[in-house]
Amino acid sequence: MDSEQCWSMLELSTKLYLTGDTKYKREIGKEVLEVYGHYHPEEFEEFFNVRFLLSLLQEGYGPLGKRSHYVLDYIQLGLQFVLESPSANSIFSLLRIEVLRKVCERPSPKQCAKISKLLTQHPQCIPTGKHQLLFCQQLIRCIGQFQCVSEGEEEIMEFLEQVNKVSGLLQRIWRTQTSAILPSLKELFTIISSTEEQEAPSNALASVVQFVPLELMDGVIRNLTNDDSITDVQMMMAIGRMIDWVSWPLGKNIDKWIIALLKGLAAVKKFSILIEVTLSKIEKVFSKLLYPIVREGALSVLQYMLLSFQHSHEAFHLLLPHIPRLVASLKKEDSNSATSSLEQLAELIHCMFFRFSGFPDLYEPVLEAVKALPIPNEDRIKHLLGQNAWTSQKNELACFYPRLASKSETGKIGLINLGNTCYMNSIIQSLFMASDFRHSVLNLTEGNSQPLMTKLQWLFAFLEHSQRPAISPESFLSASWPPWFTPGAQQDCSEYLKYLLDRLHEEEKTGKRIYQKLKESSLTSQAVEHHYLNKTLIEKMFGGKMMTKIRCLKCLNVSSREEVFTDLSLAFPPSDRNVHGSTHILPVEEIGPQFIEPPENAGQLMGSPWIQRKAPMASDHAAPSMSVETLGSQEQGETANPMRGNGVGVDAAKDPLSTFREQACAPKDSRSVPDLINYFLSPERLTAENKYHCEKCASLQDAEKVAELTEGPHYLILTLLRFSFDPRTMKRKKILDNVSIPVVLKLPILVAPEETEEVCQHGKDGAVPGSGFMTVVYDLCSVVVHSGISSESGHYYCYSRECTDTVPQGQPQDGEPKPASDKQLDLEIQWYLFNDTRVSFSSFESVSNVTSFFPKDTAYVLFYRQRPERQSCLLHEALAEAGRLHGEPSLHKDLMEAISKDNILFLQEQEKEARNRAAYISALPKSPLWWRDLDRDKDDDSSSGGCSPAAGGGGSGSFHGLVF
Repeated sequence: MDSEQCWSMLELSTKLYLTGDTKYKREIGKEVLEVYGHYHPEEFEEFFNVRFLLSLLQEGYGPLGKRSHYVLDYIQLGLQFVLESPSANSIFSLLRIEVLRKVCERPSPKQCAKISKLLTQHPQCIPTGKHQLLFCQQLIRCIGQFQCVSEGEEEIMEFLEQVNKVSGLLQRIWRTQTSAILPSLKELFTIISSTEEQEAPSNALASVVQFVPLELMDGVIRNLTNDDSITDVQMMMAIGRMIDWVSWPLGKNIDKWIIALLKGLAAVKKFSILIEVTLSKIEKVFSKLLYPIVREGALSVLQYMLLSFQHSHEAFHLLLPHIPRLVASLKKEDSNSATSSLEQLAELIHCMFFRFSGFPDLYEPVLEAVKALPIPNEDRIKHLLGQNAWTSQKNELACFYPRLASKSETGKIGLINLGNTCYMNSIIQSLFMASDFRHSVLNLTEGNSQPLMTKLQWLFAFLEHSQRPAISPESFLSASWPPWFTPGAQQDCSEYLKYLLDRLHEEEKTGKRIYQKLKESSLTSQAVEHHYLNKTLIEKMFGGKMMTKIRCLKCLNVSSREEVFTDLSLAFPPSDRNVHGSTHILPVEEIGPQFIEPPENAGQLMGSPWIQRKAPMASDHAAPSMSVETLGSQEQGETANPMRGNGVGVDAAKDPLSTFREQACAPKDSRSVPDLINYFLSPERLTAENKYHCEKCASLQDAEKVAELTEGPHYLILTLLRFSFDPRTMKRKKILDNVSIPVVLKLPILVAPEETEEVCQHGKDGAVPGSGFMTVVYDLCSVVVHSGISSESGHYYCYSRECTDTVPQGQPQDGEPKPASDKQLDLEIQWYLFNDTRVSFSSFESVSNVTSFFPKDTAYVLFYRQRPERQSCLLHEALAEAGRLHGEPSLHKDLMEAISKDNILFLQEQEKEARNRAAYISALPKSPLWWRDLDRDKDDDSSSGGCSPAAGGGGSGSFHGLVF
């Protein structure tokens, strides 16, 4: 075709596209335009010129009174074929001016959405400089006038989509030009605070706020609430209209902005505005709980409005007639959202009952409606009321800033890494979460002559009561630093733990000796004498005893030595290990995470608790062997399966040799903590270079060495010996084998015969009459994880939980333990992940799977807590004292004052940091016409952009009930 023919076809297709009376004609016009734009670019560029576009935009197309509505779609279609043409810049310049003019004419939502679509696809057409600021402001003015004219669901959905496109364009501009955010917010506040508007601005303005970075909230709210040029009437109008925004289904963070402004007004004591707004809007907010799509935000706002309105029952009583109907509706809905909201609503109602008692006639229908829902305890109620009171808003904005939050959502506090000190941080957090030990440390009196323990007490007190998200353990680090550690280098956390416990133990022993000398000088009372002559705290909490026996295989003489330990170092058995020789095994049981019911009588454990085998010597002669007990908790009729993780059952038909071989030689990925303990307690043959010097034979002889636990510690610490020296590389290498960790562990403890009889007489289920062994049950408390491949490098973090007694300590007369309730299940105790300054919620599943997901992250140090009802008689006194330590200890005056001063200092630091981060926000001018002073607004271009343009929450509530 020649140019004239092309021109004619372009005119025809343009007419079809812009004025076609059917969709088919417009589609034909579009296809012809695309073909000619693609195959005849020169003719298309000549046709699609600046003058033609200007006439389209200013005069329209088509007969008067029937101008085409598709001009913007037409321009968007044609732009793609002229992007590389010489006239492109002229077209872009024209469109920058024309889109601003169009927006100033307040187009309909549909036309505004078309402008946004055009500018989103071709950002070169977005106005720049001062025109860009004006464009943003005028676009917000347009949104303020949007109204949905129909109540049909399809029309409402179309309206929401149009609003989303327009607000999405604002987000795009703000991301690339952050200096446009504040002028836009000023315009927004001018609109919603206006008292002159005949018609209330559209709730679609809520869609704008969701893209404002939360980091700006502090400065914006502070300037708003402190601006004297804003009258109370304007502020009341603005906050009232913002509260109406909870109806908007596409909003995100709307509730945070509303609550922040309410808190900001409380902080500057503008209570009259808060009272008026709460009483006028609370019923409307409450009604939005019926709609799942806006329920979450509405509930957050309702909670704050009710919990903060504590001077009068008026606001709560406004809702009383509506509560039963809402509760019935939520129960009928039967969704996760409804269930969660019901529980939160019930908690809120009980807080109000607690605060405003004395209205039984009014409260009876409400109480009847929520009677089946959980009731919060008094401490929780007091916490909620105290936290949300208008008078408690000194640090009102910190909860919305991840960097400024006073604590993590867990309520726990992290520890600052002072330069490769994660090994210390993970150990301190594990000790802190050992609640019996923590309470003992916090209960220490002043002047205890234990400087290191005093520093630990201060550190624990700050971890318990500080408002900081993380504290620095610098003082404790310098006091507990092993002298051979290299500053700034990664260290072995197990080595540090041993040194720390030893230091604390020796320090207390020294203090006892000092008081012993003072006692001899008659300077101390008998009470002080009794206190200081007991075991040290470390011995009570972590001290256990172990008997090491060595038997000469020639004369069969046995020498034994008892020694104390604070941890058991568990080596990994060789993967090809076969047990030859002695087969005296002490199986350790691994129990699933449930409450353990004891057997009905001790004899149920096994028919023959003592199993004797002969240990073959180096020669063909057989020597008699020592009998060592094997324990199990096998139920009657259950088949023993040594490969299962819930214990090793041994009976007369099951050879303990094969049992242990199956455990010790299992594949690497099936190795467990009981395997390692069994290996630790299994006999060791001393031959060749390791021969034993027998005093009776007066010479080196082959011998057999075995370890037996004679006293179980209150807290059992297990160190998995993952680091071994490699003579080839002259470095310590790490064993990366995955080890399964049982949440409950049964350990055999050797006791004297008279103690065994006493235990059995008192109904203890773990003892086997005549066997010399009893079972002690331990619950997993903490797991310190090492991430890396060498002890000289990598990172430490820990999983911990608060272990408390899972069954009542008292036993009935018949010796049977009381059954545990469902709440006592081990898995219901919350786990936490402590990773230096970061503290987060976790689970036992995460603990179990960490090595599966991250092969270099392996459990290294484990803390188990002994269940008191399974304790041996030897430990009874110490554990009874430990049990009395429960309950929140009261700190001494100096420590309380230090924590209080630091908390005040922290609040001051928070305010200062928040002001520094918001320093680039200009103070709001005294005139409501803020846009006059836009030239003075300077913003940090490196600040973060808006949130993601999510389309809002889910839910399928009726659209007709929403007010747009």
